[in-house]
Amino acid sequence: MDMVLDPQEESALKQIETELADWGNERSRLIPILQMIQERMDFLPPRAIEVVAQHLGISASEVFGVATFYNQFRFTPPGKNPVKVCLGTACHVRGADIILENFERKLEIKEGETTTDREFSIDRVACVGCCALAPVALIGEIVHGKMAPSKVEGLIMRCQIEKEMAERASRKKETGE
Repeated sequence: MDMVLDPQEESALKQIETELADWGNERSRLIPILQMIQERMDFLPPRAIEVVAQHLGISASEVFGVATFYNQFRFTPPGKNPVKVCLGTACHVRGADIILENFERKLEIKEGETTTDREFSIDRVACVGCCALAPVALIGEIVHGKMAPSKVEGLIMRCQIEKEMAERASRKKETGE
């Protein structure tokens, strides 16, 4: 399960490695160290698990076992367009599970995963506090209420079109047009 890190992630991991000495190597520091890494990198890559294990003098499987016990930790990088589907009571009653399934089908990933191009990730959340708009999905920070299965494809296409437009604008700027 070797994951290729992008240059920013590599740099962040190297910085974390050098800073771990300041954290001490008591086993009781495990969760705070994992929280710090997640805060900096947005996820816990396998190499970070190994770095923490080596620093604390415990096995990588023990670190992974503790991390997987808590749902606050993610093991895949979030997508540039993180999709969060609310499955709180109001959303659940109004068919949010079908919305989640549609996102999974259209993006060809399961909840908790990220597309290979790192454009999208899908997560379920307990409640976003917009019960009157149920069912609700968030893409990034934008709330999409009164979701219907037929809206899923359009939202994904909108993100893809926005990406293409940004890339075109960037190319124009580079070429001086």
